[in-house]
Amino acid sequence: MSTPTPENTQPETQPHAAAPAAETPTDDRLQDVESTPHLMTDSAEDTERRHGDDRWQAALRGILNGSALVTVLAVVLALVACGILIAITDENVRAAAGYFFARPVDTFRAIGTAVGGSYASLFEGSVFNFGASSLQQAIVPLTRSVDYAVPLIAAGLGIALSFRAGLFNIGGQGQILIGAAAAGWVGFSFDGPAALHIPLTIVAGIVGGAVWAGIVGVLKARTGANEVVLTIMLNYVALYLVSYLLRTPGLLQAPGSTNPISPATKDSAVLPSLFGARYGIDLGFVVAIAAVVVVWWLVNKSSLGFRFRTIGENPRAARVAGMSVPSLTIWVLVISGALVGIAGAYQVQGAVTTGFTSGIDAGIGFDAITVALLGRSKPWGVFWAAILFGVLKNGGYAMQAANGIPIDIVGVIQALIVLFIAAPPLVRAIFRIPQPGARRRVSTKNSKKAVAA
Repeated sequence: MSTPTPENTQPETQPHAAAPAAETPTDDRLQDVESTPHLMTDSAEDTERRHGDDRWQAALRGILNGSALVTVLAVVLALVACGILIAITDENVRAAAGYFFARPVDTFRAIGTAVGGSYASLFEGSVFNFGASSLQQAIVPLTRSVDYAVPLIAAGLGIALSFRAGLFNIGGQGQILIGAAAAGWVGFSFDGPAALHIPLTIVAGIVGGAVWAGIVGVLKARTGANEVVLTIMLNYVALYLVSYLLRTPGLLQAPGSTNPISPATKDSAVLPSLFGARYGIDLGFVVAIAAVVVVWWLVNKSSLGFRFRTIGENPRAARVAGMSVPSLTIWVLVISGALVGIAGAYQVQGAVTTGFTSGIDAGIGFDAITVALLGRSKPWGVFWAAILFGVLKNGGYAMQAANGIPIDIVGVIQALIVLFIAAPPLVRAIFRIPQPGARRRVSTKNSKKAVAA
């Protein structure tokens, strides 16, 4: 009997060792297919549902990372902060707070009455009056708010256009004054049919604002002077110039008057009402919407608007591309001043038609800066921001009359809106909204780990 050698045993064990290896798949692609069963088993409905979920997730990320949500939350924070201010200054709240630990409910009830009553009066006085006897009467506050917003729309568009081009036009007050002076002179010096007199008066305001802002553009382009300083200084020049014209007989002063006031605007130059005198909306609202559409097309669809945005984002790249930055600077400020001049024309054709003074700008020039910031320098954003400010301005008077809240609280709301708009990280931190780009950084880290594995 012989002992088996290794050579004799190897052929017998080799087939048994190879069999298990043949049963286990070694191709990685087969493993990927098995780990993703939806590639073979998902129906068309499942695939569509999955793509729909992806679209909703992308939309949600777009909302969270966008500027519109931050803008809305900034307004909410401003209203909350002003509500705290109203509660602190209310006499009933302070009286109830004196015995807070004995009856805390009285304090909270007083706070609710003060803040809730104030904001309810603001809403009913500027948007919808629930106590009105008819629907037509109930929407009158909203139409009045729109009337307040018309000059803010035009002036805000002008300021926003300069912002998009990297220029800070802080001279809205002066441009409104010069535009109002030019439009007012045409409005009371000539007679003619309304179809000719109204557009001619508007054009006069446009030219006045464009010339006044064009001075800044020329000095900025030719000498490199700072446009912020120039526009602010020209505000004072325009104020004292218009005051002089209003005190000088034969210029802008009303004949036979010793007061610095102009003659009344002729009826043929007054903007006609669209829905009746009690609603307040006139032809100026149509002009404002037309201006929004024109500026939107200019900024987003025209080659000139592309050049404006280019010099705003990277002037050096614009020069390398062959663009004339000085010429574009002049054009930006000229068009910006023309838009602001529309607001000046509206002031003498729709707001104050019985004669204007040097206070005809009514603070619109500076409010337009806030409107442009709130609207993110976008035409339709400016439109809705102006409507919001019209609501606040109109409702502020109702809030003061009904609750005794000072009208200055509206200015506080506007200032806080600007404060929160200028600090998006603060708004996101308060509401625990992820910062833009945070999700992308996490996904990049995960992808690096996957590659390393």
